Amino acid sequence: MNYVTLPATQDEPSLGLPAMAPPDGMVDTATWQRTQADLMRFQELLAQVGRELAEPLTAALERVNALMSTGKIDRAGLKSLLAEVDRARQAGIWCQQISRLASGRARQSHERVHLTHTVQSTLAHRTRELQARGIQLTQAMQPVEVQADASMLFSLLNGLVDWWLACAHGSVDVRVDIKPWPAHAQLDLRVRYRPLDLADGLRAGEVPPSVNSLTWQLVDQIAQTMGLKVERTIDATSVHLVIEFPQTVNPLLADPEPHDDHEQGFASSINSKPLAGSHVLVVAARRDLRLLIRESVKSMGLVLDFVSSVGEATAFCHEALPHALIFEASLRGQRLDHLIDSIRREVPEIALVEVLEQGSQFDISSVSPTGMARVGREAVLNSLPSALVYELARGL
Repeated sequence: MNYVTLPATQDEPSLGLPAMAPPDGMVDTATWQRTQADLMRFQELLAQVGRELAEPLTAALERVNALMSTGKIDRAGLKSLLAEVDRARQAGIWCQQISRLASGRARQSHERVHLTHTVQSTLAHRTRELQARGIQLTQAMQPVEVQADASMLFSLLNGLVDWWLACAHGSVDVRVDIKPWPAHAQLDLRVRYRPLDLADGLRAGEVPPSVNSLTWQLVDQIAQTMGLKVERTIDATSVHLVIEFPQTVNPLLADPEPHDDHEQGFASSINSKPLAGSHVLVVAARRDLRLLIRESVKSMGLVLDFVSSVGEATAFCHEALPHALIFEASLRGQRLDHLIDSIRREVPEIALVEVLEQGSQFDISSVSPTGMARVGREAVLNSLPSALVYELARGL
């Protein structure tokens, strides 16, 4: 067997990068090749991070220099400056997430999750973004359950949507099924990134940077951390992506009512943290109420966004719809009712919770006279999590 030098064990998990090999320590050629492949991957990732940070920051710096020299900036220029800074900030956040996942510090809690329903829910709540980009979505889905970390699966699916929103042109085909053997669930995507009439005259392997963006790198890293198998094929006009879930629930063997979750090894998603990663929009004008709501749900793993007015909430929902809407009772009026009606037309199962001015009242939607859950101000810490669990679980 051929042997080569292996890097010594390092205590510092610097981005998951393998160290250079010292003269002592021996491994086989296959291990060395895997190490070299990982090294090349992270070298390319670092170069890409530099590019995606430098490009928007350079443009932003030019605008700032122009502002310093003229003392003026118009509304369009200010909007562009904010967008460039936000792009750089987002690139930094993605880099931090990739680093954390690659270092092995992410803790996972495997649960029984309905993959098909989760995919459908994610797509439903991002329909407006897809429509705004003119993306035609085709779906073909079989009912499939898998064992996975619910919040990480949610991040994976939303990362995929972020990725194809940046690179898709025209159509995205989404399929969920089970391969014949082994019987593993598959998420099969075909994303057209270039119109057919522009494919002529391209060099082999030439693809837009958006196809291999940091968003894709994050998706790939999440899938690796979850232990999923990823196969991606790129041709002149489209990307074919297949994500395989080895821990698939066999419908012929699965016990629909497990008697002991500890013996099962995995908790049912409805009994553990099924709502982790769900997106909640809070509409509250008072800062103290926003802080109270944040404190009450901090252990639920939710994605929270806060706005202080109905106008801001309306603008927010034009971009993407949340899974739940919590609103301050003092803001209730015609504008808010109109917003709620428009959301319900698109997502009938959206969870709605009204926070009352005072009292310890707690009503779920099925008994509330308004058809929405209601929680009194004094009951927020204890009752708001229960209200969200009930209201969000109805849509699972």
